[in-house]
Amino acid sequence: MKAPLLSLVLPEIPVRTVAEMGLRELERIRLILRGGSVIDWRRMHFQTREEVDRFLRLCQLDLSQPHDEAWARSVLAESVVYLRKTFNYRVADAVAQPTEIHDLFLLASGAKGEVRHRRIACVVLKVMHVIQHIEGRDLLFRLAISEAELAELVTERVQGVAREMQAKGLPVVEFAHSIKTQDSLVTKLLAKKETVAAQVYDRTRFRIVTRAREDLLPVLYYLTQWLFPFHLVVPGQTENTLLPFRSVLEENPHFEQVTHRLHLDKDYEAREDKSGNSFSGNTYRALNFVVDLPVRMDAHLPAPHEDTRSRKGRVIISLVEFQIVDQETARLNEQGENAHDAYKRRQKKRVLKRLSQGLVVPKRDNS
Repeated sequence: MKAPLLSLVLPEIPVRTVAEMGLRELERIRLILRGGSVIDWRRMHFQTREEVDRFLRLCQLDLSQPHDEAWARSVLAESVVYLRKTFNYRVADAVAQPTEIHDLFLLASGAKGEVRHRRIACVVLKVMHVIQHIEGRDLLFRLAISEAELAELVTERVQGVAREMQAKGLPVVEFAHSIKTQDSLVTKLLAKKETVAAQVYDRTRFRIVTRAREDLLPVLYYLTQWLFPFHLVVPGQTENTLLPFRSVLEENPHFEQVTHRLHLDKDYEAREDKSGNSFSGNTYRALNFVVDLPVRMDAHLPAPHEDTRSRKGRVIISLVEFQIVDQETARLNEQGENAHDAYKRRQKKRVLKRLSQGLVVPKRDNS
């Protein structure tokens, strides 16, 4: 008997404007803009149990359900054992055995407990984050679900959020999805130095066009509140030629009052490699990033009381690419060397040169 799908309702919260954003929002947005990792963070930014519970629900976890609570406890226990065994870490009981899993996030934010608890809670949550990824990916590989079925589940969820955005009047003029064809995947893999299928992140891809540039941040932050948890952005897979972090600070001076508390100094991005996409035009501007979108798979698993698996996670993670751009930039991106046809020509030229390297290739028969 398969389990019914657990319906996770997110409590309603107001749409946050840029003027209302502070350190918490800035850190989460920066994570996406630079393709960073929460492994580099020193603290979380939760202040109440309700905030944590909403975040967990966004991760597709309802800890009021015994099976979800038991799974979270097992991941916590494994993380504590790992730290104690590998690094001889002293993990305080307040962290190793919290009254609620929610307490871990409050401890890591400094909203609860002592300073020493914040530090170790951060370390434990980082290990739990990695284990969650391993289990989510492992579960996906073990389930009898096709790529087409998974893409349909992902698309349904994303489009549901898109409809909510439209209903709430967010300034989005386009929210479209596409799935790469087999030919496109082959070409992209041949164009990459590492020809591994798992590295093509954007088979399921969503394009979002906002009304104006100033609408980019509110829309981006809305997605982290309603669609994907900010910590599941895939590190190192962001291409950002549209909204550099430094320009975010310059265009929104009120952020300057919190920059001294950032995890990384405000000029960190200027020192990073910015190789970008070699096939795009020199003036092409967009924000592309990849997320591990959590998806509950109850309908494909035994009911919790009949589940005999040793690992009882019920959430998989599916790689999804998002592209965000404002309407004027989208128009400019379709002109001259930036046009999609020109991009494809450059890509195909690179692939053909790579395929024929050191070989004699027959000329095209024009007869």
